[in-house]
Amino acid sequence: MSTNTNLQARHAAAVPRGVGITHPVYAARAENAELWDEEGRRYVDFAGGIAVLNTGHRHPKVIAAVEAQLARFTHTCFQVTPYESYIALAERLNSIAPIEGPSKTIFLTTGAEALENAVKIARAATGRPGIITFAGGYHGRTLLTMAMTGKVLPYKRHFAPMPAEIYHAPFPFEPFGVTVADSLRAIDMLFRADIEPSRVAAILIEPVQGEGGFIPAPTALLVALRQLCDKHGILLIADEVQTGFGRTGKMFGIEHSGVKPDMITIAKSLAGGFPLSGVIGRATVMDAPEPGGLGGTYAGNPLACVAALAVLDVIESEKLVERANVIGATITSRLHRIAARNDVVPITAIRGPGAMIAFDIVKDRGGYVPDADQTRAVLARAREHGLILLSCGVNANAIRLLVPLTVSDAILEEGLSVLEVALAA
Repeated sequence: MSTNTNLQARHAAAVPRGVGITHPVYAARAENAELWDEEGRRYVDFAGGIAVLNTGHRHPKVIAAVEAQLARFTHTCFQVTPYESYIALAERLNSIAPIEGPSKTIFLTTGAEALENAVKIARAATGRPGIITFAGGYHGRTLLTMAMTGKVLPYKRHFAPMPAEIYHAPFPFEPFGVTVADSLRAIDMLFRADIEPSRVAAILIEPVQGEGGFIPAPTALLVALRQLCDKHGILLIADEVQTGFGRTGKMFGIEHSGVKPDMITIAKSLAGGFPLSGVIGRATVMDAPEPGGLGGTYAGNPLACVAALAVLDVIESEKLVERANVIGATITSRLHRIAARNDVVPITAIRGPGAMIAFDIVKDRGGYVPDADQTRAVLARAREHGLILLSCGVNANAIRLLVPLTVSDAILEEGLSVLEVALAA
C-alpha cells in the first residue's frame, strides 16, 4: 500500500527538488470540495488546485462531457484537422468577454503559454517590443513569463539573464505604502528613463494579483491605464488566469472596474481541471499574426474544449458567479470575527472580491510586520486538522482561500471552523 511517507521518499528520489510541494499528502480521490489521500484521510479543499476547480473536483457534467468525447477522439491537432468544440468554445467566450467590438479567441494549454502568446500578438499588432507589468504580479515560469513576473524568489533566482524589454511598475497596496498615484508616477518615470511610450506594445495587469497576495487592482488604476493606453496606442492586457470564470463574483475580474481591455488571458478554471488556456482579444488585434504564427500541438485539446463548454454551462445553470459573492461574504464575515479575537494569530488586511479572499498574518496585532514563519505553521496546523490551504504574497504571509464555488454550506462551514482552529495562538 502506498503511504504519504513512502511516496514522499519516492518523490525525493525521482522528481527534481525545484518542483516544490506545499502539502506532503498524496491525493487518491476527490469530489467537489473534498479530497482523500492515499492513506484514506479526508480533507476539505480550500486550494482548489490553485484556482482551477471553481466547479469543484469531478463535476458530473464535466466528466460526462469528457467521457462522451473520449468515445469519439482524443487528439488530432487543431491546426491539422480541426473540430467543432474549439470553434464553439471560442464563439461562446467571444460573446461574453468584456472587450469592445468583435472578438476572437485562440486556445493553448497553460497559463504561461497564454501570456506568451498575448505578448506575441501585442508585438505583432503594434510593431513594438516593450511590455510593462507590475511588481508582485505572477504570469508564469517560462523564461518570458518569468521576466514579466514581479517576484524574484522563488521564480527568478538562478535563471538570469531575463528577456529584454520587460519593465515593472509598483502595484498599489495600502499596507505597503504604495498608492495609485505612486504607480502612475513610476510608469511616467519609465517613459522618461527607460522606454518611450511609442515603443511599448502592452501594459499587462492582473485585476487581482494572485501569487502577489490577492491584492485587487484599484479601479482608479485600471481606468488610468486604459486612458494611458488609448493616448499612446498601447494595448491593455488583463491577466485573468486566476481571476476568471466567476471567482471574483464577476465572470471576469476586470468587470468590477468597468474597464474593457484589448486582450484577456485565461486558463485555470476554464476547463474544470483539464489543461486549457487561451487569449481572447479584439478581432483586429488577434488577426495581426500571420497564418502559422500561432498554435501548438496540444493547444485547444478536444477533451479540454468539451470540458470547458460544460464548465460554462455549470457556471450559468448553478449561478456560480452569484454564489461566489455569497461564499465570499460568509468567509469575510467569519475572518473579521476571528481577527477580533485576542487568542489567535494576529491577522489583518482581509480583502478580495467575490470568493477570492485573502488575509495577512503579522507579528503584532494592529501593526504590519509580516510573519512568514507563522503563516507556514498555520498551513501545517490546518492540514493536520483536515484542511488544505495555500499561502501567497511578496512577503509569504498571506493566506488565500480558493474553495470551489460549488461547495456546500456545510463543507464551507467545516473548513472555516478548521481554519479558526489553525489560527489559534
